[in-house]
Amino acid sequence: MKQNKKIAVTGGIGSGKTLFCNILKEMGYAVFSCDEIYGELIKEEEYLSRLQVLFPECFQSGELNKERLSERIFSDTDAKKRLESLAHPLIMRRLITKMNEKAIAFAEVPLLFEGGFEDLFDHVIALVRDKEERIRAVTERSGLSKREVLCRMENQFDPAFLSQKNCHVVVNDGSQEDLKQKAKQLLKKLRTELF
Repeated sequence: MKQNKKIAVTGGIGSGKTLFCNILKEMGYAVFSCDEIYGELIKEEEYLSRLQVLFPECFQSGELNKERLSERIFSDTDAKKRLESLAHPLIMRRLITKMNEKAIAFAEVPLLFEGGFEDLFDHVIALVRDKEERIRAVTERSGLSKREVLCRMENQFDPAFLSQKNCHVVVNDGSQEDLKQKAKQLLKKLRTELF
């Protein structure tokens, strides 16, 4: 078996990345998440101190107001860049360290192309889904308005450009069972390189 293969799973908001990664977990693979790592970071005093220097208006009595920070970064391109320049290197460093401990590891990386991180991985799996379906899925699960979802989509990689990227595209256009079958087919296709 070839050792230490890293595979990124990416796609825009509402494309089905998390569901796809859950399917991989059910199949017995090690799967990591940038969002989970960020969840660890925002509980750490050192990170919060650095964040407070950048965004003092998003803190109340020393506590981070996550909603206020989210509103700020999705309405201000410069603020978004400042947050990413702080968070992304820390997240990716932790992610790669975790993945290096496994022979084969998958990672859910929402801003893979936007951050220019694709070269850190041996393979990239990109999920695509109808825009209206993505909006519906996100508004139902998060309570965000359609306008808020569209704002987040505008800050993400345009799936129309995936043909220019070296990645395996999975079209999420059916049921969960359909997606599971597509995951199995793709892993069968990758098997010669993974095993």
